[in-house]
This record gives sequence, C-alpha cells and structure tokens, in this order.
Amino acid sequence: MKVENKTLLLIAGIVWSIAGFNILKIGIGAYGPYVTILHLVCSAAIFAFFWGMIFNRLVKKHTKRIEEYEQKQYFWHFFDLKSFLIMAFMMTFGILIRMLQLMPEMCIAIFYTGLGFALFLAGLKFGVQYLKFRKV
Repeated sequence: MKVENKTLLLIAGIVWSIAGFNILKIGIGAYGPYVTILHLVCSAAIFAFFWGMIFNRLVKKHTKRIEEYEQKQYFWHFFDLKSFLIMAFMMTFGILIRMLQLMPEMCIAIFYTGLGFALFLAGLKFGVQYLKFRKV
C-alpha cells in the first residue's frame, strides 16, 4: 500500500509516539520506590542526551528525506533500512535486559524514563512536521 509523503510523517509520528509512551510507562512504573532528586536528574540527563544527540537529528533527517519524495511510497518508508535495524536492535536489547534481569529495577526506572520521553517527543515532532507539511 503506497501513501503520500506527508502520510509517512504521520505514520512515523504514531509509531514513535507509541514506542515512546510504552517505554516511558515501563520507566515510570518502575520508579515507585526510587524517586529521588538525583534519579530524576539522571533521567533528565538521559533524555537530554538521547533527544539532543539522536532523536532530534533523526526526526530532521527523516523529515527531509520524506519531504523529497515525489511519488507515493510504501507505508514502511517512513524509515530507511538502517533506522529499522537500529529500532529492532533497541527493542531486542531492551526486552532481553528486562527478561534476563540484567539491570536493577532502579536503572530501568531511570534509563527508560529518560529514553521513553525522548522517543515520545520524537513522535510528537514527527506529528508537528506532518501538520506543517500538510498546510503546504
């Protein structure tokens, strides 16, 4: 099924928002007994790193690529192969960490909260790009 390029931005926004929300939910759910100012600052630092160094750039890169499409694309072209491989690695690694209990619950709470918020914000930014592009 092929869609217009602006629809790819909407799909990216939905996918990243759902992923971010789910990871954020895991992180917040694990936070219970570990809420301290230091841990919240650590979550904020993780968010700042992932947003500033990875996801903000990723949104810009993929928005530019998507906007340059002149013809309809398959709905999965909201990402390129490299991004799908990174996403698959992150999901697999995250699931294994939790299943095999490779990290203490406190670390899951801190890390997942920062990462999840950055992912969720990336989804929202894709949504904003969709709204901007739709008006053009």
